[in-house]
Amino acid sequence: MTENILREQIAEFGKSLFNRGLAHGSAGNISVKLPDGTWLLTPTNSCLGRLDPAKISRLDNSGSLLSGDPPSKEAFLHLAMYGERASSRAVVHLHSLHSVAVSCLADLNPSDVFPPLTAYAIMQVGKLALVPYFPPGDQALAGAVRRLAGKHHAVLLANHGPVVAGSSLSAAVNAIEELEQTAHLMLLLRGQPTSLLTAGQVAELNRRFPS
Repeated sequence: MTENILREQIAEFGKSLFNRGLAHGSAGNISVKLPDGTWLLTPTNSCLGRLDPAKISRLDNSGSLLSGDPPSKEAFLHLAMYGERASSRAVVHLHSLHSVAVSCLADLNPSDVFPPLTAYAIMQVGKLALVPYFPPGDQALAGAVRRLAGKHHAVLLANHGPVVAGSSLSAAVNAIEELEQTAHLMLLLRGQPTSLLTAGQVAELNRRFPS
């Protein structure tokens, strides 16, 4: 797939996420790795709903800008995921409403935020790890993400939002949408008697659909 096509795809997915309320203002960022090892990233202070494909940042494998507008200040999140997940070709980070709401709850399991509510959450999100809170742009957050990224392709930044890596841009977007849907379900069901998947059912899903 050519660089120009990937630029167009970033803009199309960004617009879709924005139009459906999963992104707002200048929050959130999307990246895609190119075959030569460089990568594309949405620019700083850009709205995912109004991206210009030609202005999307192109960076080298250390995160230095090669062309385009200045990159998102959260580029280090993407580098942390790519550094620990060699097979990942895209990373999406959102401040989507229900995921952020869950990230603010006080009683979360840091190694597996979601209870086993649905098969698709198990298949597409897996065990969602919670990353401790750091101020936006704090470089220490990169180390915290890196320590978890080898075992988790999806992480939730406390009081901030989700970061998801995928084998393609569509895979990463699908997974983060499933994550947001599961967060919504979790909030709807809080305090209600809930039938969860059993440990055996989860194990069978992991066997059939290894991540």
